[in-house]
Amino acid sequence: MKRYYSRGEPNWTPWCRFRHHQVPAEIEQWLRDGGSLTARLKRTAQGDFRVNLLRQGWARPLDSERRLLGMRRGGIAMLREVELLCGGVPWVFARTLIPVRSLKGPARRLAVLGERPLGEVLFTDPSMRRGVTQIARLLPGHALFSSAMVNLQTAEAIWGRRTLFHLAGKPLLVNELFLPDIPTSSS
Repeated sequence: MKRYYSRGEPNWTPWCRFRHHQVPAEIEQWLRDGGSLTARLKRTAQGDFRVNLLRQGWARPLDSERRLLGMRRGGIAMLREVELLCGGVPWVFARTLIPVRSLKGPARRLAVLGERPLGEVLFTDPSMRRGVTQIARLLPGHALFSSAMVNLQTAEAIWGRRTLFHLAGKPLLVNELFLPDIPTSSS
């Protein structure tokens, strides 16, 4: 698997090539979880969970996102950025990119989620296939760090993962950045 890096982006790396001792133990369990993040957040917050839609519309993906999605340079995708709040506090910033070609057929419903969690759609759809997951340490200066932290306290770094999913055979990319208030232990 190729590493993707460009100016303003972190170095996204598959788990198998990442030096695990670099990841703080308290965040590693969140990064490694292969189930629905939505379901896990709901359990951890004892149901006090909601999605805050920050932005949705057409945008050009970052270079590494475009390559991972197999898109041409200059292509556009539907961009959805949300905060996942537990107890009214943002624990996760999620950025989803869905290429135009992926918004056909049954996947069209992804364009009208509003404040419904994407995870509820993905993990209940029998056609969903989880592809590669990469992790990264995001720092000030990285575009995604700035988007995630825009209304939050300052942090030296945050950790995130991104996963390429396929719904009905069509790709979409989900970035999940774990914010400073996420608990260090969960169910």
